[in-house]
Amino acid sequence: MLEELLEQGFGNAEDLNCAEKILYGANEAYGLGLDKEALKMAAGFGGGMTIESVCGALTAAIMVLGKLFIEDRAHESTYIKELTVELFNKYTNAMGDIYCAPLKEKHRTEELLCHNVIVEAAKVLDEIVARERN
Repeated sequence: MLEELLEQGFGNAEDLNCAEKILYGANEAYGLGLDKEALKMAAGFGGGMTIESVCGALTAAIMVLGKLFIEDRAHESTYIKELTVELFNKYTNAMGDIYCAPLKEKHRTEELLCHNVIVEAAKVLDEIVARERN
């Protein structure tokens, strides 16, 4: 769903950053119902929160998990923690890290930029969402 949307170039023409591509794309793929104002919240998370910390695609994926699977707040259960740990573990197994700087060093190219980094985050998110929605 989301992975396929991003593979087709979603967000490229609009020059969306990694976090924006995940959140805007998930809004379409999963029917989140977020308006344009809500989508703006992902802006500062690109580039590992602009300081090459945790990848913006992953931080946006956590936002998506919260929107989909938390009714009121995080502390209502351990559910969001469990989903986040799963997201990070699966992503790390596939890409070798969760931090922007080493991900860029290993996976970013001039031609593709961070496309593969973002698509992998979408792939892992798709797996979790599909399972949890069933």
